[in-house]
Amino acid sequence: MAHLTPILQQNHRFLFSVKSKASNSHFPFHSLYLRKPLLPLSFSSSPFSSESSPSSCSVTRVSTAPVEYAPPPPDFNLHQEIARLKNLRSNLSDAGSLEEKLSAIDRDARVKQFFGELSGNGFSRVLASLNLDTYELFLVKCLVAAGQEHVLGFEFELSEFESARSSIKSALYALVEMIEKLDNGGDRLGNETRFGLKNEEIGEFEKLLKTLGEIEQFYDCIGGIIGYQITVLELLAQATCERKTTNCSHHINKLMECEFTEIHAPRGVDLLQNTEYASQAAMWGIEGLPELGEIYPLGGAADRLGLVDPDTGECLPAAMLPYCGRTLLEGLIRDLQAREFLYFKMYGKQCITPVAIMTSSAKKNHERITSLCERLGWFGRGRSSFQLFEQPLVPSVSAEDGQWVVSKSFTPVCKPGGHGVIWKLAYDKGIFKWFYDHGRKGATVRQVSNVVAATDSTLLALAGIGLHHGKKLGFASCERKLGATEGINVLIEKKALDGKWAYGLSCIEYTEFDKFGITNGPLSPKSLQEKFSANTNILYVDLPSAELVGSSKNVNSLPGMVLNIKKPVVYVDAFGNQHSVPGGRLECTMQNIADNFFNTSSSRCYNRVEDEMDSFIVYNERRRVTSSAKRKRILADKSLHQTPDGSLLDILRNVHDLLSECDIRLPVIKGNDEYVDSGPPFLVLLHPALGPLWEVTRQKFHGGSISMGSELQLEVAEFLWRNVQLDGSLIIVAENVMGSMRIDENGEPILQYGQRCGRCKLQNVKVLNNGINWNSGNNIYWKHDVQRFEAFKVILHGNAEFEATDVVLQGNHVYEVPNGYKLKITPGKSGLSVQLDPIEQNMMDSGSWSWNYKIKGTHIQLEFVDL
Repeated sequence: MAHLTPILQQNHRFLFSVKSKASNSHFPFHSLYLRKPLLPLSFSSSPFSSESSPSSCSVTRVSTAPVEYAPPPPDFNLHQEIARLKNLRSNLSDAGSLEEKLSAIDRDARVKQFFGELSGNGFSRVLASLNLDTYELFLVKCLVAAGQEHVLGFEFELSEFESARSSIKSALYALVEMIEKLDNGGDRLGNETRFGLKNEEIGEFEKLLKTLGEIEQFYDCIGGIIGYQITVLELLAQATCERKTTNCSHHINKLMECEFTEIHAPRGVDLLQNTEYASQAAMWGIEGLPELGEIYPLGGAADRLGLVDPDTGECLPAAMLPYCGRTLLEGLIRDLQAREFLYFKMYGKQCITPVAIMTSSAKKNHERITSLCERLGWFGRGRSSFQLFEQPLVPSVSAEDGQWVVSKSFTPVCKPGGHGVIWKLAYDKGIFKWFYDHGRKGATVRQVSNVVAATDSTLLALAGIGLHHGKKLGFASCERKLGATEGINVLIEKKALDGKWAYGLSCIEYTEFDKFGITNGPLSPKSLQEKFSANTNILYVDLPSAELVGSSKNVNSLPGMVLNIKKPVVYVDAFGNQHSVPGGRLECTMQNIADNFFNTSSSRCYNRVEDEMDSFIVYNERRRVTSSAKRKRILADKSLHQTPDGSLLDILRNVHDLLSECDIRLPVIKGNDEYVDSGPPFLVLLHPALGPLWEVTRQKFHGGSISMGSELQLEVAEFLWRNVQLDGSLIIVAENVMGSMRIDENGEPILQYGQRCGRCKLQNVKVLNNGINWNSGNNIYWKHDVQRFEAFKVILHGNAEFEATDVVLQGNHVYEVPNGYKLKITPGKSGLSVQLDPIEQNMMDSGSWSWNYKIKGTHIQLEFVDL
């Protein structure tokens, strides 16, 4: 076994120095300073690379997390291989037609050697049934030219009398002869073969051709399959150099055209402190809702979540995680519909936001998400309000020499290529045009695992500022969590060799902190990384600006490229054996589209440079911005960070902050470590349409208490709580939370906001029952899958209404109120008076009461109207 050595050494020598507050009067906060390297760097240019400019600097990254690295074999010269492939890429770029490209690739030394050695060996009929066309032939030769001919190897059984060459080499001989016959214009071959392919193997080969075609097409901006492999090898070479000297850092390489670069902590509006501006920005966001789209990058593999279908045992994507009673994808749409319901209540107009979802084939992601949307009737929004576009999978590569990892014949181990492919893919698939056809100018972007991104004003204020001020890109950020594995937002200031200055926001991934002298460990009071805020991947994008990047036809369309080798490649081979090898895959990061939006100035800017930039950042309390359910909790692990369990605690902390301001007493939630071996102190789940702005929600609640161990679930938007004391479980579920379904001209069910909503009023009520069995070992609180002794539950069908006034609701009860009726519980002569009456005909749509939303300056005032 080859000796393994760390890919990075610990004794780096940095060209970065920390500038303290005292040493830089222009920017009174911690910064990083990078001088132009003193020693020349020899990185060959690419015909596909964009010209550097003072206003835009495309940064290619390689992960620096420690992994084991095996040196390549002695006869493998990484730099010679890069040079050979770059020469081939240049020749292919100069070729016009497919035939000319074939001719160019046939002249490649590796292709000539491979096909020359294996010709004339009698295995020409093996792959005859595959019927390769000219383009497929080109893809196979690109694979060979890229040095990945081992992907074509397959095994078959030899009888005891056949001890000739190895099965893999035999297969390659057969493939070569078949290709040569096709090259020479020979007829399609018959199905009789000496070493034939099984149907399953033919299917795998066809899948390989599909994968190769997707790589060739999508990565055309860097040279297709050949360009993909060049990028992989260059990043591996840079990683090797970085182990020896920081002079080879790719960051310095990319910033060479600058005299120096400083990295600062960016300034931005703090929504928690500047509440008046937060209200104004949120109002802009509500007003601008008809001009906004929504983008969800859901194509990731989410391996850390370890989600498995309990019935089939198949791995599931993150979007399918059952969280608080519904999948994470349903939660995203629910948050969006809450904002649309708020818009309707304020302006009386229906608004349906178009949603673009990037999927992938990993874990049947695309298939499962499509099936979920269909099963739920496209959430009452219509099929035409959704666009699903599938990102290509990319091959995992060995950290040793860039060879593609294969699990069996014709089957490279492939994963999604990161969410940064979203901009180019959106352009290729016509997503931007689709948004324009819906009258949209900007879009908000959020990830499915972040369950708190829509809390209070965060998303609305972010979008409102972007739209109102005509910005190209916006970030929602917050303080970094102690020792969190998350990137940071930074302000980059640089001076180009021509004397011009450039300013813009960017992101640094946590795997790259070492390069900037930032310790990737627990934060200390004097830690440099404490000064920078967390990158949360909650974005606002101006659609035309994003389209310009996605359509750029060069490396800029794939922002933040990184060879992610921070974790081993884990796969299962054809015999069911699991393997783990050092390696990774080429990924892009969507937030680094910011690197394309730098602003230039003829002189240095000293004050409030952020106000003039095309990108911006807003801050809020961390638990109102990000709390993710992205990794499965391991019982032995005492940390709940980034687990569904931990994110639920943040939701409950937000509930405490929300309701305690309504004069409602609740138990205090302590640190996560208090709940590692127990459930939360209470369980309160509120439908976002009760707000979603907290200033709206707080006008619907006042007075009372929620006792320790109580449960409150409100699936209703038209709701009134006045002096309610809850000790136990109270569940109110309305079928029509925000409106009712109507069939449109296309025969699709469409949710009509505000029409025939379920309603509930509780005034001077005590709810007493035994509630949740907190001692049950079957409780999964983050799923809202709990065992109860008792509960008071009301189910509102259609436009049904429920009212309880001046009563004690004690014990286990379930009331189902039929459509068109109101159920009232009031004090009776001997106990409770329960009265069921039909709703008056003229109130069937509007209900017997409602909340009237009025705009008062930058605020929303609610008026209770009893009809």
